[in-house]
Formats: sequence, C-alpha cells, structure tokens
Amino acid sequence: MKGILAIIDTLSEEERKEFLLRTKRKNRRTDVKNRELFQLIAAGKKSGLDVKLYGKPSKNAYHALCKRLQDSLIDFVASKSFSAETSEELSVLKLLLASRIFFEQKQPKIGFKTLAKSEKLAKQSDLYSILNEIYHTKIQYAHLSKTLVVEDIITSADENLKRFQREFQLNQAYAVIKSELRKEGAASKKVILKTFTKFDIEIDETLTYKSLYQLMELTAATATMQRDFKSVSPFMMEIYHVVNKKSHLSGKHRYYHILMLNLMAITAFRNKEFEASAQFTATMEVQMYEDNQKYTNRFLEKLTLLKALNTYYTGSPDVAFELLNGYKGRSLDISLLLVVCLFHQSRFADAYCTLRKFKHSDDWYTKKMGWVWVLKKNMIEILVLIELDKLDMVLLRLQRFKRHFSKKLKDIGEKRVLVFTGFVERYYENPKEVTSEQFQKSVENSFDWLGREQEDIFVLSFYAWLKAKMLGEDLYQVTLELVATKR
Repeated sequence: MKGILAIIDTLSEEERKEFLLRTKRKNRRTDVKNRELFQLIAAGKKSGLDVKLYGKPSKNAYHALCKRLQDSLIDFVASKSFSAETSEELSVLKLLLASRIFFEQKQPKIGFKTLAKSEKLAKQSDLYSILNEIYHTKIQYAHLSKTLVVEDIITSADENLKRFQREFQLNQAYAVIKSELRKEGAASKKVILKTFTKFDIEIDETLTYKSLYQLMELTAATATMQRDFKSVSPFMMEIYHVVNKKSHLSGKHRYYHILMLNLMAITAFRNKEFEASAQFTATMEVQMYEDNQKYTNRFLEKLTLLKALNTYYTGSPDVAFELLNGYKGRSLDISLLLVVCLFHQSRFADAYCTLRKFKHSDDWYTKKMGWVWVLKKNMIEILVLIELDKLDMVLLRLQRFKRHFSKKLKDIGEKRVLVFTGFVERYYENPKEVTSEQFQKSVENSFDWLGREQEDIFVLSFYAWLKAKMLGEDLYQVTLELVATKR
C-alpha cells in the first residue's frame, strides 16, 4: 500500500480524476474494487481496508487487488508522461523505431531516409546514447545501400562513442561529487574541481547544456544545504559564462537553459542581488514563452516564486500577494512563502490558517520537499504560534524541533538555528526580557554572523523577528533594512 500511496501523492487533483475515469472505462465488471481502493488510500485510510472492500477479512484478495492497482497506476503515469512528452529525445527515438520497421518491411530507401533524419536531430541535441543505437542500425543495414561507406559509418560511430564515454564519465563525476558533499559537507567548488581533476574533465564549451546544468544544480544544492550562496556565486557565474558562449544552441536546449536561468535567479536573490535576480527572472520568462509557450506551464510555479520573492523583499508586498494568491496550481513552496509573507505583515491569524492546510506529517514533507524545507516550516510555525499565544502548542513544537533537527544541524555546522530557537524560547517564557540591554548583548555575542552581504537572506528574515522584538519596531520594515545591500 505504501507504493500506491507514494504514486498517488505525485498526482495532481486533475490527474487523479483522469485515472479514475480511465479505470472506469477499462473495468468490465461493476464489482471491480480498484477504484474504491484508490479512493480509500487517497483519503488517507490505512487499516482494515480488506474488510471495507469485501465486507470481511480477505487478505489474499486485498493484496492481489493492491498489486493490480499499483500496476495500473504505474502504467497510467508512464503512458501520460509518454503522450505528453515533446522532447527531442522522444522525436529521435520515434524516427529510429520507424526506420527499423521500414528495414524489417524490406523498405530500405525510406528506412535510410528516416534514419538520416533521426541522426541529424540526435547530433543537434547531443543525444550520444541514442546516436549509438542509430549507428548500430546504420551499420546493420549498410549492405542494403549503394552510397553508404561502412568505414565512414564506423568512424562516425567511434567518434560518437568517445563523446558518449565522456558524458558517462561526467555522470560518474557527478555521483562522486554528490557523495563527497554529503559525506564531508566541504566547500562545493573545492570538491567539484578536485573530482573534475580526477576524471580529467574541464569546465568549458565542450560540456553539453545538460552537463552544465547538472554542474550548476549540484553547486546550488550544496549552497542551499550550507546556506552559503555568496561563496559559490563566482563559480555559478563562471558556468553561466560558458553557457553564454553556447548561446547559439540555447533554442535547441531551451529546457536546460530555463533551468539554469532559474538557478541563477535564485542564487542572485539569496545573495540579496535583487536587480540581477529580476533580470535573470525576466530572461527566464521570455524563454518560457518561446516555442509556442511549450514550457510555460512547466515553469510557471518557479517563475511565480521568483517574482514574488523579488517584489516582496524590495518593498512591494501587495504585488507579491497578488502573485502568490493568483497561482492556480497546488504548490507547497508557494503556500509556505505565503505563510512567511503573511507573518512579516503581522497577519498572524491568516498565516496560521494557511499553515493548517499542511495536512501531512513531517516525514511525508521531508520525502517530498527535503528536510531544509521542513525546517523552515517548523520554525515559522513556532513563531506564528508564539504571536497567537498558543502556549501548550509552542512548547510541544519547540521540543519536537530540538528532537528532530538538533543532530542534523550540528552535523552540518549550523548551530545558529539552535541558538536562535533558544532565544525564541527565552522570549516566550519572559517577553519583557527581550528589550533589556543584557538580552541584546547576549544575542550579539551568541551569533556567529557571516556579515550582512554574505549572510543568507532567509537567515536574516528569521533573525528580523527577534530584532523587531528587541527594538519594538515593525517586523517587515526591520526585515527590509536587514536585507538591503545598499547603505
């Protein structure tokens, strides 16, 4: 049942309805229980499902039904993905498959013509693994052509194999980098360069768009975990300069180009470089609307988040709220950002109402969004509960927070969060103490600040609450003052 629930969680409300409709059409008998089981699991029911379905204990029938439902869900996800896919890879694979069918049907002329078209598209998109299959097919049927030279095909195949092996080497390097970063928590650029030296890889124009994106994504992911975007910013820009040198290919690799623009916009924002972030965001939006708006829906959530963040932290909260509330899809990131913005505007009751819409457990959110996201959710929830004076809930949340995150935070060398929660607890126990000179000195001496420019914007956003309490000033205004980079 866990497998079924995991798959259902990946489906949108529309996709769930579509699956049930498709299942209804396929069912030949009215007593088939698969739709009913789907609805029970989707509703959060976990125990006694066999009795609910059959009116009596029936474990064997229930397990068989679970397997059929899971197989149907996997088939649905795969079929939907395949039918909606418009990538270059799929186009090339379709042509390759068609060419093989033509060869098998004794139609070599159309077979070679179709194969040549697939080869051209594959070369344009750097699809080395598929090109291996194309050359394999070309060599297999070369004897049917009077114009093809086998030696030339073999030469092309060997050259492509070298490029394929180089890409495979890159994937190996990425795997090593991910492992090292997780194990050591070292500076991302140092680990990346060390690994690239080991595998004899250079960061230059010979890297594909996909490889450049993977490298940028690795760097950004590490910066997120370490809350240090400042030190990786030059390296991210170095990668982006390489991307710009390959700009003539951006249209053919628009998907990866948009992803990289998103990462650059996020990096600039986290470093409080709002103008640069807005420029990357604007370029990203232009790219989204190219190719008949092919990627608009896929990246709309990311675009909305970037626009809302940049407008909110540059003093336009109304614009940010309009963007966040105007998003029609389901997004946990947007919902959490909405909570933070409402909190900064001292709309604590509204923030709490939005928080209560998070129905799943922290374990569920950790699997789906990552532990850093869950950390932020828990921290903002504690602050909201304090403002609403929900005593018992605050104490329980603080205890749970320490239990769940203390070891993790210590392991990555981020003890400041624990120091902050300690001050939060002190404030809640004695609110009047926060304005005392002793408390303020204690705060100044307890935090190991990286400096205003280097300090992460989200770290400053949480600290703003404590500073606003100490100074007796408006939370949002204190936040804007802390994140402003120009004095």
